[in-house]
Amino acid sequence: MELGIYTFAETTPDATGHTISPAERLRDLLEEIELADQLGLDVFGVGEHHRPDFAVSTPAVVLGAAAVRTKRIRLTSAVSVLSSDDPVRVFQDFATVDLLSGGRAEIMAGRGSFIESYPLFGYALDDYDELFSEKLEMLLRIRESERVTWNGKHTQSLDNLGVYPRPVQNPLPVWIAVGGTPESVIRAGTLGLPLALAIIGGEPARFVPMVDLYREAGRRAGHDPAKLQVGINSHGYIADKSQQAADEAFPAYQVVMSKIGRERGWPPLTRGRFEADRSRRGAILVGSPDEVIEKILLEHELFGMTRFLIQFSVGTMPHAKIMHSIELYGTKVAPVVRRETASDEIETAGVAGASS
Repeated sequence: MELGIYTFAETTPDATGHTISPAERLRDLLEEIELADQLGLDVFGVGEHHRPDFAVSTPAVVLGAAAVRTKRIRLTSAVSVLSSDDPVRVFQDFATVDLLSGGRAEIMAGRGSFIESYPLFGYALDDYDELFSEKLEMLLRIRESERVTWNGKHTQSLDNLGVYPRPVQNPLPVWIAVGGTPESVIRAGTLGLPLALAIIGGEPARFVPMVDLYREAGRRAGHDPAKLQVGINSHGYIADKSQQAADEAFPAYQVVMSKIGRERGWPPLTRGRFEADRSRRGAILVGSPDEVIEKILLEHELFGMTRFLIQFSVGTMPHAKIMHSIELYGTKVAPVVRRETASDEIETAGVAGASS
């Protein structure tokens, strides 16, 4: 199983009320990606947002900078808001990252959890699903063929035009990121594309039917079940001790989640709700290395996922603490999770071979 990190490069006020500058946050982010690469983590994802709370509006630019400062870690958007972007430019941007990195780029395509990009780029929210469906189809067409003929309703039409540069990887990986909408899960399975499922609250077990639906849709569409990849994306923070992790993470986490809650009509985040979500069966992975190991392995039992990404951080925290959290993830958590999940895969393969 691949283990990695994703971030939205937050520029929210920290627990003292201080707000980091976008320039400083981006400098810190590149150091975080470099450390993750040095520790042997598999993936680093950077999200796209168009609001003052986050420093990254163009993930490919940041990932391009990271590409020349890293050696092996895969570099992905998390997500690219494809609905309000141009599929030609998205492909070109990530093909460029792929070339700079020697074949390590990925696109995680989604509709986004915020809506600022729609009016910013001249799109109507009434076309929310139609935009994503059409643009995803166009992106996949560009991925398949160097020269493209395309007639679009929400996109430009192309008459046997070439799209360049072409990436190292053929095909350039495209994941579909979803928050639990059944239609999106079915779309990913039907297309045979990897599924990235965001689980950021409640109990992960309630998402098992979504993953089952994805795999069933893929099977019905004729895709090899072994090639239907599932990734889980969740909030988290790791410290040496459990209580230390909770005490350090909660103030910044509360700032962000309570602000989003006010925008969407949710109640303010309480410490009790936070503690419930970081409990053994809860969705967020805030705790000691042993606690985070246990929760990842529990989710692996539930979903059989091939990738797990943890969001460092939700809300602005001191850079040194995030670097230490990444270090614990790479040196304490990852080796155990890899060993345990590799044992499960060997055992499953052995049972399958004996029954064949």
